[in-house]
Amino acid sequence: MKILIRLIAVLALLLAGHTTMAQSQRTEHTFKLDDPESRPAATLDDVSWLVGNWSGEAFGSTFEEGWNPPSAGSMIGFFKLMDGDDVVFYELLLLVEEEGSLSLKVKHFNADFTAWEEKADYVTFRYIKSDDVAIHFSGISFYRIDENTMDGYIVFRNGEEVREEKLVYRRN
Repeated sequence: MKILIRLIAVLALLLAGHTTMAQSQRTEHTFKLDDPESRPAATLDDVSWLVGNWSGEAFGSTFEEGWNPPSAGSMIGFFKLMDGDDVVFYELLLLVEEEGSLSLKVKHFNADFTAWEEKADYVTFRYIKSDDVAIHFSGISFYRIDENTMDGYIVFRNGEEVREEKLVYRRN
C-alpha cells in the first residue's frame, strides 16, 4: 500500500510538472505558451472583470479601451491610442472561446482606418492562465490592482531583442 501511495504521489508531481511546463516566463510580467496544443481550459467567466470602459497611459501616449460583456461565446472590445488630439492607431479586440480555452484576437488599424494586417489576418494571443488578479495570454498579461485599476504588459520583439511595455488602466 505504501508503494502505491508513493507511486501516486510521484505521478501527481510529474503531471503537475508537465502542466507548468506548458508555459514559461517570457519577460518579467508576461508568459509564453510553450506547447500551443496543450491549452488550459477557460471560459469568458474567467476574464469577465475586463468588462467596462478604461483609459490610461501607454507608449508615451494616452488610450481608451472598452470591453462588452460576454455573449454568444465572445467578448468584443476596442482600443484607441492617442497623441494629444490625434489618433495614433486603433485595435478591434475579440475574446473568444475556442478549443475549450480562450483566444484574444486583435486587428490593427492606422488612424485613417486602413488595416495593418491583410484582410483575413489578425494577431492571436492564446490563453495561458488566470486567477482573481491576473489574466495571462501568450505575450500579453493583465494585472488587476483593484476594482478600478489594472496594469497591462505586452511583449514586443525586434529580431532577438524582446521587451515588454506597460499599459496603466483606470476604469471610467
